[in-house]
Formats: sequence, structure tokens, C-alpha cells
Amino acid sequence: MARVIRHVLHEELVNSRRMQRRYAQALRGLGRGSLVRKLIGGHPYYYLAAREGARVRFRYLGKLSVPERQERLAKHRKRGQYRRLLREVKQQIRFLERSLCG
Repeated sequence: MARVIRHVLHEELVNSRRMQRRYAQALRGLGRGSLVRKLIGGHPYYYLAAREGARVRFRYLGKLSVPERQERLAKHRKRGQYRRLLREVKQQIRFLERSLCG
């Protein structure tokens, strides 16, 4: 019985590690940074804010059209979802590794 449980836990660990790699790859494909809107002279201008080391750098994007803005915001939301999923799968991996060692 213990062998069966151990085997199932090991399979789940392998699946979780595979999911971790997929989530990390998807995050790399979405790029980095957040969209920041600044009002200058009453007109909206957009910047991409991304961390480089200890500093936050702003890259000028200009006046974005509505579809471009929506696309960037959708990417930002998607990146948040993947980060949450990655955090959850890492917790699951730690739990499974501890379960298999004990």
C-alpha cells in the first residue's frame, strides 16, 4: 500500500515539475513590465515600467491606441495569472518533495 502511495506522489511530483517549466516558459514569452499612464499637458502618454536590478526603468511608448493598450493590459493580467499558478505549483512541489523524503 505504501508503495502505491509513494508511486502516485512521485508521478504527481513529475507532473508538477513539468507544469512549473511550462508556466515559467509562458512567463518569459509574455515579456516584462507594467503599463503606466502619465498625463502631460492634459494628454495621456504611456510608459513601460520594468525593474532592472534595484531600479525601475521607464521606457516611453507614446500615445497608444485603444487596441494596443488593451493588448498590453491583457498581457499584464495574464502574467499575473501565470505568476500565481507558478507560486502554487512551487508550493505543491515542496509539499510533495517533503512527503516523499519522510
